[in-house]
Amino acid sequence: MRRGIFFHACVVDRDMYCLSLSRALLGAALLCLAAGAQAQLRLPSLPSLPNLPSVPPPVLRSADSTLAPADLAGLRRRSIDQLLSRHARELERDPAGEPVLRGELLAVPSSAAARDALSAAGFTIVREQVLEGLDERWLVLKPAAGQDLGAALAQARRSDPGGRYDYHHVYTGSGEVAAPTRASAVGVAAPGGALRVGLIDGGIDRRHPVLRDAALQSFGCDGQPHPSTHGTAVASLLVGRGDGFRGAAAGATLYAADVYCDAPSGGSVEAIAQAFAWLAREKVPVINVSLVGPPNQVLERVVAAVVARGHVVVAAVGNDGPAAPPLYPAAWPGVVAVTATDARRRVLPEAGRGAHVAFAAPGSDMAGAASGSARFVPLRGTSFAAPLVAAELAARLSAPDPALASRAVATLAQAAIDLGTPGRDPIYGFGLVGEALRNDPERLPLAQR
Repeated sequence: MRRGIFFHACVVDRDMYCLSLSRALLGAALLCLAAGAQAQLRLPSLPSLPNLPSVPPPVLRSADSTLAPADLAGLRRRSIDQLLSRHARELERDPAGEPVLRGELLAVPSSAAARDALSAAGFTIVREQVLEGLDERWLVLKPAAGQDLGAALAQARRSDPGGRYDYHHVYTGSGEVAAPTRASAVGVAAPGGALRVGLIDGGIDRRHPVLRDAALQSFGCDGQPHPSTHGTAVASLLVGRGDGFRGAAAGATLYAADVYCDAPSGGSVEAIAQAFAWLAREKVPVINVSLVGPPNQVLERVVAAVVARGHVVVAAVGNDGPAAPPLYPAAWPGVVAVTATDARRRVLPEAGRGAHVAFAAPGSDMAGAASGSARFVPLRGTSFAAPLVAAELAARLSAPDPALASRAVATLAQAAIDLGTPGRDPIYGFGLVGEALRNDPERLPLAQR
């Protein structure tokens, strides 16, 4: 049961302050959506985060690995170093030392005149990306020959303050080298219920016994399978079914986009944006994204467009620790941010915290399907809590709709088990959901490590 009569939300901007919203006002607050093309679904009493400076951001990366190490930050850094070493021809470092596609920038010019000015300034337009279903488009630019990429980005931002310009970040997942080539969609005929849920992650091992009969619509990698450890585990938590194992949305149709595909460029902004656009075209109401990273300006536009159309985006808060800055997409307005707890209802010590945290769900003392095996692996991290919340919301939302999406989140908030400080707090959000959805590893055959 929830304690007290208030939900609390905190916004961090050098000093932390809190706003309270009475339970009586919750329903009305959730149904208030911004009008027009800029409308966004916002969680109850969660004001926008303050504007963040445009600085070279770190890489967006998987929220965790299937077997969490003691030093997650060190593991990620080693993984990035290895990625850059293997693919020095395709990748380079930005000023923060993070991997980006070599010699490429992303641009959303503020006007036709601003676009023309890019060519005059020496930029070459490599291609124009149009996201059908989201009415979003941007340019992929190359700077003038010999120009430093960071200097080129600064030049573009200065010349067009109203536009959006950023690096073409490469997103990594669980230390794997994986990303899409040419996007394509392929359906797999399989029995499925009325529920539909989306997944943006790595590839799925359809050969695993708990996934063989799952109803699956797939996207990316030119239709070719590229199973990954992380994607397989998360998919099993959503729709897996088998002896002693049951996913949180077992029987639902899973719309799974592989944004890795074992490509050197590994899960770029472009790939993730294409995945969102596909899920929007398919009208999948709830989308799980177990990835974390920086506030990339172009990806932020895409996520805002998805949320404005009434989709619910569920994202892991990440495992950089309680003192780390907010990670994205979880911290963007309208995204349902999920933290993780253990079997004793304690938040994982490595889980991120902040005003954006909406829900907690089981994220350790649990198991998921092991890619390349008929067995299972122990799981730990916020990546594996997010799909449990996505499943809960998918059961409450049958189609994208802004008002109904708000209501689904409100209903789940009312059902949450209040933990920590009474009311909403920056550690557990509205509280714990999906407690009964944990698959106990002690009751499942585990893969050999």
